[in-house]
Amino acid sequence: MSQHAVNEPALSDAAPEEHCFHCGLEVPPGADYPVEFEGACRPTCCPGCQAVAGAIIERGLGSYYHHRTAAPAASGDSIVPDELRELELFDAPAVQRQFVTAREATSGERREASLILEGITCAACVWLNERHVQALDGVEEFRVNYSTHRARVTWDPGRLALSDILRAIRDIGYRAHPYDPGTREQALARERGLALRRLGVAALGMMQVMMLAVALWLGEGDPQHESIIDFMRLVAAIFATPVVLYSAIPFYQSAWRDLRHRQLGMDVPVSIAIIATYLASVWAVFSGTGEHVYFESVVMFVFFLLTSRYLELMARQHASEAVDRMDRLVPAIARRVTDNGETESVPVAELEPGDRVQVRPGESVPADGVVVDGRSTVNRALLTGEPEPRPASAGTDVVGGTVNVESPLVVEVRRVGAETTLAAIQRLLDRAQTEKPRVARMAEAGTGWFVAAVLVLTLLAGLVWYFLIDPARALWVMVAMLVATCPCALALATPVALTATTGTLTRDGVLLTRGFALEVLPRVTTVCLDKTGTLTDGRPRRVATEVHDPAFDPERALAWAAALERHSEHPLARALVAEAGGQPVAAGVENHPGEGLTGTIDGHHVAVGGASLMPAAPPTGPNTTPDPLASPVWLAVDGRVVATFWLADTPRAEAAASVRALQERGLRVILLTGDRPEAAARFAERLGITEAHGGLSPDDKLAHVRERQARGECVLMAGEGVNDAPVLAGADVSLAMGGGSSLARTRADLVLLSDRLDRLPGVFERAGATRHVIRQNIIWAIGYNVVALPVAASGILTPWLAALGMSLSSLLVVGNALRLRPPRPRDST
Repeated sequence: MSQHAVNEPALSDAAPEEHCFHCGLEVPPGADYPVEFEGACRPTCCPGCQAVAGAIIERGLGSYYHHRTAAPAASGDSIVPDELRELELFDAPAVQRQFVTAREATSGERREASLILEGITCAACVWLNERHVQALDGVEEFRVNYSTHRARVTWDPGRLALSDILRAIRDIGYRAHPYDPGTREQALARERGLALRRLGVAALGMMQVMMLAVALWLGEGDPQHESIIDFMRLVAAIFATPVVLYSAIPFYQSAWRDLRHRQLGMDVPVSIAIIATYLASVWAVFSGTGEHVYFESVVMFVFFLLTSRYLELMARQHASEAVDRMDRLVPAIARRVTDNGETESVPVAELEPGDRVQVRPGESVPADGVVVDGRSTVNRALLTGEPEPRPASAGTDVVGGTVNVESPLVVEVRRVGAETTLAAIQRLLDRAQTEKPRVARMAEAGTGWFVAAVLVLTLLAGLVWYFLIDPARALWVMVAMLVATCPCALALATPVALTATTGTLTRDGVLLTRGFALEVLPRVTTVCLDKTGTLTDGRPRRVATEVHDPAFDPERALAWAAALERHSEHPLARALVAEAGGQPVAAGVENHPGEGLTGTIDGHHVAVGGASLMPAAPPTGPNTTPDPLASPVWLAVDGRVVATFWLADTPRAEAAASVRALQERGLRVILLTGDRPEAAARFAERLGITEAHGGLSPDDKLAHVRERQARGECVLMAGEGVNDAPVLAGADVSLAMGGGSSLARTRADLVLLSDRLDRLPGVFERAGATRHVIRQNIIWAIGYNVVALPVAASGILTPWLAALGMSLSSLLVVGNALRLRPPRPRDST
């Protein structure tokens, strides 16, 4: 939610400048507790109001001060809400409008929100949050993206409120608030700053302790300097204490959360190792038995662990930059056109459907809408990867986040907030990154058992060393085992790889909506393609009209057909609607997916669509049409076919090359279409497709895919219309064109935002590379632990060497995953 200049009267009415901006009470003389809101300093009456107002603004809820309808509180008891009241602000409809979407379900309304979580340090945190929130009565789904710390929650508002979910997350030690780009940037800055401070303290402590350790090593066994050595050990303990008690806090917090919920996360053995080493060394110093003091080990492995996690944090943010970039596409401020034709600057969050906004050249469109004035071109490259700008004039639909290139445009807003196309894309991206492949779920499920096994083996090794080998070294062998076998690398093996690939595909105009698709794509053997809108441009034109009833002329027949087709999103329907003039009003329109539409016009029952919807066998049409690839659409009135419309579509320029590239990868490419079999065969021959099936209904397409799956084939289905939704849902992997119907996009595992079919072969290549990298990472992580455990148990590894090895293992996994990102283009200048 943006915090920029808006119209002042709305705020002034709620809280005059001589009154407290938050509560409305008089500001006492000499009170100086300002808060900054929308570029101006606002006075508050006391530190309490200043703190609460600051918290509300910091969380991106500044619109609360615009939307509140009740007068400010008049008593001191009600003007300083506690944390509970602060969370309940998120239940306000005016606040939820920006980040909550509503959808219908079989058992009532469901709501979906995007949140940002603070305090996530490892994959175990993600697991704990998901398990805890998912157990709440009324929560249907809760998934956390480890790389971006974004969460997607779906719940039943009749059973619990959003504030209840936020409170449940707070109860286990994390903070959650509605996602918006500004809030995320602030959270990331806080996370980086805190991580750097802890790392800095650890680095300073390590340098000081290591200098003392060198002297202690050189003077070991010298009885003449025993008092100095004892003093230096005491100083080392003092320098190590801030590292253990401050820098290592994240490990303790994570371990305590895990133990409190009866789980064994990866920070449990790390915390045990740090605390045991520190306490044993302190005991050795103060008991006078200082032969074994390992302050240098404890500070070194805290430093190495923090360094590893900080670098991993930066790598995660780096890998997700393509996804984060989409958050910054929509501007913070829009120029709204008033009734008198003037413009006023308002936050984008305050736009409503029906508002008109002016978009100057070089500016981004603030919301989804339609151009009502002006002529220009719109660049969609940042959103779809499509480099060529598209023309835009009156009547052109534009998407929020695209850039106006040439001339000013006036756009009428149609969708805002969580209903925009960009918000829908973000939700699909979140779903993709939070859905884990099977191999990742197996690794995640095994982490707790692995930690338990390590603890048991460590205890056994310690007992063996204490009773059979060397009691003095037993503790340090156990510490080395705990540190060396921390499963951090195993937890990082998949999330960073998925994030890197998702970002790369997004830059190429390919939206991955389900994470498991990357695991299935390398197994695909058959690619089934729809024709209209998939292999063609999706902009068919009418090439001929044949009238079979003298009561109708071509114009009247076209108008009646368009009256029904205006209720459909199919490209053929749009072609008829675009060419028709004045259209009569059709009532009782029903959409029959894959067949056509029926309805009533002037008391007549009318049907328009394919042969299966006609009451009788339709005429075969003219012997020849201007385009041999043209498809017929029939119009029937009161049971009689009165007209045939022949429509032709142009194959995509890249279609033939894309088909050839898929075939070169060893994939079988098949055309499945509702067009006439003879037209389908000619079209397939033109593109080099050897197998084509025409005249198929949606059920026929689904049956064809099911039959191939029964024979052991793994099928990818690509389509774009409402009629393709069933077969998209039934295929092993599904792909929808970005310009197709919204139903097809929500059912698909992949969406070609750029509508460029030549991106599909690259998707297969990326999926194969991702699976290869994930398997490499998991094999390395498991192999490292298999080797490190017996080496540490043998006493060869010191604790600090174990920490170094574990950190390098994690960094190797992250670095390997980042290979999936394409290299940055070099500056040609």
